Amino acid sequence: MFPVSDFVYRIFLAVLIFCVLVGVFFLPVVGRTFYFPDIFSSSPIYILRFNRTIIAMLAGGGLAIGGLVFQSLFRNPLATPYTLGVASGASFGAAVSFQVTIYFGVVLSGNGVFAFLGYFGLSMVSIGAFVGALLSTLVVFALARGKDASSEQMLLAGVAVNFFFASLIVLMQYISAPHDALQILHWTMGELQNAVIGDIWRIFPFVVILLLVLMFFSRELNVIVMGVERAKSLGIDVGKLRIFLFMSVSIMIGAIVAVTGPIGFIGLMVPHIFRLVVGVNHRRLIPVTLLGGAIFLAICDTISRTIFYPTQLPVGITTNLIGGPFFLWLLLKSERRLV
Repeated sequence: MFPVSDFVYRIFLAVLIFCVLVGVFFLPVVGRTFYFPDIFSSSPIYILRFNRTIIAMLAGGGLAIGGLVFQSLFRNPLATPYTLGVASGASFGAAVSFQVTIYFGVVLSGNGVFAFLGYFGLSMVSIGAFVGALLSTLVVFALARGKDASSEQMLLAGVAVNFFFASLIVLMQYISAPHDALQILHWTMGELQNAVIGDIWRIFPFVVILLLVLMFFSRELNVIVMGVERAKSLGIDVGKLRIFLFMSVSIMIGAIVAVTGPIGFIGLMVPHIFRLVVGVNHRRLIPVTLLGGAIFLAICDTISRTIFYPTQLPVGITTNLIGGPFFLWLLLKSERRLV
């Protein structure tokens, strides 16, 4: 069999180099053109692009494996951090923190607990996203009657929580001042335009830790995909594992959303694509899905910052525009089960 995973690793490195090199500039007569400058140049532009590409890859990879976990745990192709309400809860918490910072002047450079958290790269928005993600998780479990709830109950509860928090965000935009409402709107579209090097360390530890946790539980995930009753017969406590992994993914999603805003479709599309390519063995599927999500979001971000230059399109719009038609095409072309 062709070593698909090795191929994905090579594509990952190629995309990293491509996204760092590709940019847009204007010539007086010719107009817009792409350029591929020297990779060893010391220009700060390359450093900025490299940092932004790394953040995009970390976020895309994290969102992809988050979607993979939810789809495997609940054996439902529609289970993602967004349909289960985690991302909308994190978005609401971050939006509230953003407004609190504006109106009350709460800054991280102050004394006390905020200064302490600042050493770990946590801002008010990051803390708000964490709290929102955990709050939405608790609400979903409460509505679905705890760890013994069926996957259908969890999914329906997540959809309800998603709409609830999305409505609260829209309400905040409506009652905010025009400038603040515009900032919230841009953020909720998902964007990397304001990403800085410190944002790498706000995402990296959570993605790496979750990756290690998922690799440790890869055998259990393989069994759960084959059926909950079979998993229980083999001694797997499905309820406790579901809670643990749900909470772990929620924390990571909170970290990602705090930096990038909500970026949809990655957690839905990427796991399906690589499940069709490499199969359902999670020991191989998890790292390949991580790399696939990283590749997808990095390419989408490159398109977003170049196609309408000097205006930068929010990357969340690009992921939806590309992901939607592609996923529909994939469904029409494939006869294999997605989950």
